[in-house]
Amino acid sequence: MSTVLFVVTAARQLTLADGTAHPTGYWAEELLTPFELLTAAGHDVVFATPGGLEPVADEGSLTGDGERAALAAIPGLSAPLRLEDVELSKFDSVFYPGGHGPMADLAADAVSGALITRALDDGVLLALVCHGLAALLAATRADGSLAASGRTVTAFTDAEELQGGLGENTPWLLESALRAGGVTVEAAEPWADVVVEDGALISGQNPQSSASVARALVSRLGVVPA
Repeated sequence: MSTVLFVVTAARQLTLADGTAHPTGYWAEELLTPFELLTAAGHDVVFATPGGLEPVADEGSLTGDGERAALAAIPGLSAPLRLEDVELSKFDSVFYPGGHGPMADLAADAVSGALITRALDDGVLLALVCHGLAALLAATRADGSLAASGRTVTAFTDAEELQGGLGENTPWLLESALRAGGVTVEAAEPWADVVVEDGALISGQNPQSSASVARALVSRLGVVPA
């Protein structure tokens, strides 16, 4: 049995380009689907957020009462660990779900950034999906460069943001920000189910890639015998 750390945004709003506050959080599918696939394969999941704050789902990501109930029933999600107290050595892999929330907190969170840097350097399995890859922007080295510079990922693309995300009111574009930091981004057609694996670094382009990212992580961890 492996233990997977889910690092989840605690943000509840994102300041848009016009200065208004946009309600946000994590994207329900990107947390729920990987949780279900990982636990079905016999792995444990532990949640952590900045400050140990209870995470909230982006209302725009919720499809109905069944999904709300499923999220509410996840053990530990409503009372996560403080990310500041997490010891990476206790976990076999780390997973970052998306939603626009990570753009508001994890993209600039030094504690999360240090955890990602160590995971990349130590070869710990690190999976991120959609806007969860914004957390890579906080993983910097002493010279200011990104720890993920030179690595290859996929992420929520500029085209997807402009077509179906926050559009022209997006405060900054994730794909462009990653490229500016020296990260190679493989951008497929908008809304395609795409996973990229670069060593122990696994990434998915969008919500449609949630299950595929989780299956890739399960494949690397192995299925625990019943």
